[in-house]
Amino acid sequence: MSADVPVTALVVAKAPVPGLAKTRLAATVGNAAAADIAAAALLDTLDAVAAAPVAARVVAMTGDLAAASRSAEIERRLADFVVIPQRGDDFGDRLAHAHADASAAAGGLPVLQIGMDTPQVSAGLLADCARELVASGAVLGMATDGGWWVLGITQPDSAECLRAVPMSTAETGAATRAALRDAGVDVTLVAELTDVDTIDDVGEVRRECQLDSRFRQATGAVEVERAG
Repeated sequence: MSADVPVTALVVAKAPVPGLAKTRLAATVGNAAAADIAAAALLDTLDAVAAAPVAARVVAMTGDLAAASRSAEIERRLADFVVIPQRGDDFGDRLAHAHADASAAAGGLPVLQIGMDTPQVSAGLLADCARELVASGAVLGMATDGGWWVLGITQPDSAECLRAVPMSTAETGAATRAALRDAGVDVTLVAELTDVDTIDDVGEVRRECQLDSRFRQATGAVEVERAG
């Protein structure tokens, strides 16, 4: 069995509370269903990270997990992770803090950060990204909507530039790459993935998930309804 890659895998997550989780998806499927889908996506993501051959695993969490969909299952899964609170005023601020806090919690290892919107991610893909991070010093994986799904950096100070990047736009990926370049960080691009934001994303992501994934199960009724 190969040795763990000396990288910290960081998941930046929000408790999937009905009414607060996946609001654009909820506009179509309702608050409860959207929260359940978000919870399924988070759990699939945590499974992939838990199975990846990395040296440390951290979750930066925000929100009321006790009020979340599948709260008990999520709590049990988080027992395998170091859990830290998110801090900061906006998303870019919270990302910068999360990189710094995860690096500190894991003894200064490079940090490979993902969110909870790509349940199709696999342990193998995360391992590839981690190895590329060690080899090149920084990695960025673009999302098909113009954002990004993974960011790996060697020094947490490199994430400071995220504070000035407009998040959740069609230019976020390109703006992040430019901000890192301006900060002296030359990133290597890795695989592009589709993340789940709206009902139109569900089908493509679902096809890329394992057949037994929670996300596929949680979205089965949604796909049947759309097909009908």
